[in-house]
Amino acid sequence: MKRRLPRMRALMPIHTIIEPFRIKSVEPMRWTTREQREQLLEAAFYNLFLLPADEVLIDLLTDSGTGAMSTHQWAGIMEGDESYAGSRSFDHFKSSIQEIFSYKHVIPTHQGRAAERILFGVGAKKGDVVPNNTHFDTTRANIEFVGAEGVDLVIEEGKHPASQHPFKGNMDVACLESLIQRVGRERIPLVMLTVTNNSGGGQPVSMQNVREVSAICKRHKIPLYFDACRFAENAWFIKLREKGYESKTPKAIAQEMFRYGDGCTMSAKKDGMANIGGFLCTNDDLLAQQEKICSSLPRDTRPTAAWPDATSKPSPSVSRKRCKKTTCATASPRPRI
Repeated sequence: MKRRLPRMRALMPIHTIIEPFRIKSVEPMRWTTREQREQLLEAAFYNLFLLPADEVLIDLLTDSGTGAMSTHQWAGIMEGDESYAGSRSFDHFKSSIQEIFSYKHVIPTHQGRAAERILFGVGAKKGDVVPNNTHFDTTRANIEFVGAEGVDLVIEEGKHPASQHPFKGNMDVACLESLIQRVGRERIPLVMLTVTNNSGGGQPVSMQNVREVSAICKRHKIPLYFDACRFAENAWFIKLREKGYESKTPKAIAQEMFRYGDGCTMSAKKDGMANIGGFLCTNDDLLAQQEKICSSLPRDTRPTAAWPDATSKPSPSVSRKRCKKTTCATASPRPRI
């Protein structure tokens, strides 16, 4: 037997691949049969949003919050500073974000859709138009909630799943220029780029496309915001597929990409590898002040003209009366972002 081992290894080379981590906890799942699943679907009128999550064996609805956190993240919860103000945990949170994103103001949110609500609640109004490569569903919902219109401008290849293209999430820059000329710059409070293009199958956006979109925005003085929830994955695709980035790290690629923008929304439940969380970033000082105020108010309230900043706000009783007169979606004057 010993004499045969070398020959067996030659015929059947052993390549052991293991994950570089240990799993310390498991979560039990309810195993359903096909007959049970058919009954559950019928009971839910074939609406997957009416299915109890405990009855779903394999959940492909979302990639949000599906990753396990590391031992350092769990330990960080115990070590976190929960001070009402001046928390060192927030300082660490802010510095970590700015190291990659570089934006001046960081506003924490419970997840990405909250960042969108604040951004469009303060910066968009009825009649506005917001271009994107492809709007994610919550992004479009928050835009339409304030009476604005979300327009998808993904390249033609991105509309055809069978087509071959290394960056099918790219925005059609000719269509963007045409849209600006057609509706007018004043109706476009910002342009968004979703990286990767989530609603388009998670297709990446090239750095060249980011540059071209940024150049158009700068020429028309329109801010460029990223929906950045899959920024790390997008950076990896750029490293693999775009000439000139082969030797750069994904972090360096992401840092370059964000320098072309003016802010971002972020769901940390994806590439942030967290169970919950997100943030909104901007370089605009005035906008950041109004966003911070709006983030601390209920959905049906927002800062008014008589409450221009956090340093000169009126007494609570006066502010409550003023906030009742308007909504976060429709108040004016509205800053140009």
